[in-house]
Amino acid sequence: MGKTGRDWTQIYAIYGVDDWQTPLFLLINAIAFSILSVLFLLYFEPTCFLLQHFFPGPASARFAAGFTGAVTALSAVCLFFAAADFFYSAVSLHWDMSQRIVSSVPDWSSVKTALDLGCGRGILLNAVALQLKKSGSSGRVVGLNPTRNTAPNPTHTLRTAGLEGVQEYVTCRPGDPRTLPFSDSYFDVVVSAAFVHTVGKEFGPKSAAAAAERMRVLGEVVRVLKPGGLGVVWDLVHVPEYVQRLNELKMEDIRVSERVTAFMVSSHIVSFRKPRHHFVGSAEVRLDWRFNHLC
Repeated sequence: MGKTGRDWTQIYAIYGVDDWQTPLFLLINAIAFSILSVLFLLYFEPTCFLLQHFFPGPASARFAAGFTGAVTALSAVCLFFAAADFFYSAVSLHWDMSQRIVSSVPDWSSVKTALDLGCGRGILLNAVALQLKKSGSSGRVVGLNPTRNTAPNPTHTLRTAGLEGVQEYVTCRPGDPRTLPFSDSYFDVVVSAAFVHTVGKEFGPKSAAAAAERMRVLGEVVRVLKPGGLGVVWDLVHVPEYVQRLNELKMEDIRVSERVTAFMVSSHIVSFRKPRHHFVGSAEVRLDWRFNHLC
């Protein structure tokens, strides 16, 4: 059972795993390295004899064989751990963090429009819809996936909503997260889970161009939020950048959660509120929520 009282097998059965090729690749390599380490153990003496042709003396050959076998076994353990961590982070942890995200919103009954940015297979999307349903709200949540071949099919995402019994609260559409297809001040709540860091990765995750693309997404989130609206983003590695940008945009109530390891890197939840009013003083310019950068 998970922290929310749901059986993990049920959750995995509904949502499956995004990018399942990655844990499968890790698992296959872990098995291969495990077999190699067992072979090193079973045929240690013949291996030492063979290595004597390449090393000066039997002691050096035994050390090389033992060291290689130990590294192979350690690699197998690391690969098994990586596969398990990816599998856990993709669904189980994603589910837990989604529950934390929706609990950050104090009153779902007053929410009429919500956006899940990068909704994937719908774990967070359906968590939001379940909150709308429980609160008796007449609101709806829109799930947006990027227009790329690797994004989940909207039909699959809507199918998971049907399995959760919230299909009447959910819509799903493709779109570019850097230029959201919604008008200014449209949503009461915008949420996102483990998505923003993927934007701009074609430029290299540590490049200035990728950072600029992530900031464009964050600016779009702010733009489509209503004054007084709440944004909650769970993401990997780059949350300090988001906090800095949100401060530049004069967002209010910026809060960052404790560190949570996901996909073998650090992750945090950052929440903020868009100001209801922005006053322009003599030495202040009105903010443009969009993020523009020089190419």
